[in-house]
Amino acid sequence: MSEGSIAFIGGGNMAESLVGGLIADGRSPESIWVADPFVDKLDELRYRHKVNVTQENTEAAAHADVIVMAVKPQVLREAAAQIKDLVQENRSVVLSIAAGLREPDISRWLGGNVPVVRAMPNTPALLQTGATVLYANSSVDAEQKKQAETIMAAVGMTLWVEEEGHMDAVTATSGSGPAYFFLVMEAMQAAAQSLGLPGEVAEKLVQQTALGAARMAREGEDDAATLREKVTSPGGTTAAALEVLREAGIEETFTRALTAARDRSRSLSDEFGKD
Repeated sequence: MSEGSIAFIGGGNMAESLVGGLIADGRSPESIWVADPFVDKLDELRYRHKVNVTQENTEAAAHADVIVMAVKPQVLREAAAQIKDLVQENRSVVLSIAAGLREPDISRWLGGNVPVVRAMPNTPALLQTGATVLYANSSVDAEQKKQAETIMAAVGMTLWVEEEGHMDAVTATSGSGPAYFFLVMEAMQAAAQSLGLPGEVAEKLVQQTALGAARMAREGEDDAATLREKVTSPGGTTAAALEVLREAGIEETFTRALTAARDRSRSLSDEFGKD
């Protein structure tokens, strides 16, 4: 087992984004292994990133200090069973990015009493602008937490939670969150076109406005409420628009939407974790 080596079980889009981000951050491709059943995908990864590739999960896991489970939730149990003995022997930390699978279930499938970190990234990670929340079980030491965070930081910002129960709210907020913003952008574009703007103009205006607003919120010192107040002149155009949105119950609608997403996350976790 090589010091600092990483194995990805699954070579899909999120895994490739993590591989690309790690290499861009200076990690040697020789320290990275990717296992995937599809030869064409492995050939592509080897060509693009010069990493080690294999069709065998056990071959990749045998080389790793950190094993990233980047497979679909419905196949993680099978993949865990294949590498269970290696994880037990080497005490490798397992970092799961499979949505909806709880740590106790993952740990059980790996034989129990193993270091497991659960991560919830979102799709902007594909452009290295993601938001990832992580949760570690009690078997994960400080160095392993640092290793897991370093991997996910390669594709964006990272945050930790102390209670795994918070991960369902994370899924509802940031995991599903990009779709909420896309819906708002879609609605704004349609409304702008109904006011007479050409489609391309409406699209670019909405995209740049969303980007600028996000950067002001992320990079400035003011919170969202303060920023909103600063751009809302009493009796002005922005105030007129916000009054309509509030009369339509936008705050209550978002609360109901995120609650529905959280509840669905909980039910999926129950379903995926069944023996």
